[in-house]
Amino acid sequence: MVYLVPLIIFMDNVSGNISKQWNKHHVIYMLNMNLPPPMEMMSAMQESISKAVESGVFTWDCKHKEEVMLELYGLFLGGNNPMQAEECSHAGLHCNYFCRTCEVGGTKEYKESDEGYKSIFVPGKLCTPAGTAEEICTQFSSALLLGMSEKIKKSVASSGVNDTTTGYILETVVELGKKLCKWGAGVQAKSETKVKAILEKQLEDLLQGSTLEDAINLLLGVEGFNVHQDTPTEILHTVLLGAIKYFWGQFMYLLEKAKLLDIFQMCLNSIEKAGLNAPCLNAEYICHYKSGLIGKHFKSLVQVMPFLIQDLLLRTVLDGWTCIGELVVYVWHTEIDDIEIYLV
Repeated sequence: MVYLVPLIIFMDNVSGNISKQWNKHHVIYMLNMNLPPPMEMMSAMQESISKAVESGVFTWDCKHKEEVMLELYGLFLGGNNPMQAEECSHAGLHCNYFCRTCEVGGTKEYKESDEGYKSIFVPGKLCTPAGTAEEICTQFSSALLLGMSEKIKKSVASSGVNDTTTGYILETVVELGKKLCKWGAGVQAKSETKVKAILEKQLEDLLQGSTLEDAINLLLGVEGFNVHQDTPTEILHTVLLGAIKYFWGQFMYLLEKAKLLDIFQMCLNSIEKAGLNAPCLNAEYICHYKSGLIGKHFKSLVQVMPFLIQDLLLRTVLDGWTCIGELVVYVWHTEIDDIEIYLV
């Protein structure tokens, strides 16, 4: 037998940006396009764990000198925010209800109102795997009706539910529905019934003998595991390269507008660094490459910012840095070498 293996070949210059601290070098990656997408791999992994739970894993206990059986279970799923959203069958931040954990949010108009803006900072009703699975099934039910493609798009944007595991199936049915809708424009209900039967047959063929409930995201049905609750927030991009980075950008804009960047650099350079949990604070580098800082820079800066800007800008800016400092204290109670700590 001869098998064709399609490859995506990627080459790039890593750390070529002059704002980075690392030496420039080139890397080449190859990706086997025969590999399944992430959620299909996750389904296979979960099936392996389920089989191990049913039969147990037998091994030798070297301490007690006896054979033992191990029982496995998933504690939580680590990853960055986009991947964790996909694991929850969630569309991500560009939705009315943008959180994969709870139903905080609402329409654009509501979030811009006084009441809606305040509600963003209060936890919403918790999402449940059963509720997400029900919404996915509702989207498929709509796909079997004529003229529902726009409604499905709005459903994804408004609810935030988007199952990538069965996404290609839903898209195929919707596209077929569009073609049949053009063909059946102005026809009687009898023809609409025939079109629905065609769509149902198409869906049945795509599911290849599985039920829709079995085909959707397997993580939504894992016993004793709530994928919405057990995907702890990844703090690097959420805190350091999220809220802190953007606040730093606004702060630097105000500083340059007031022509105080040189004074800030002198303050940063003169501060006592002995008590910091950081190797150094290179004031010249930080101020020169202010738009290209990485996580460790922000982690160091946030510890000293309130002491540097006492008399430089408005009190509200100082209060902002103080609040961010309190947030970081909650996030990093502890740190073990290079292991990433997650905010639960």
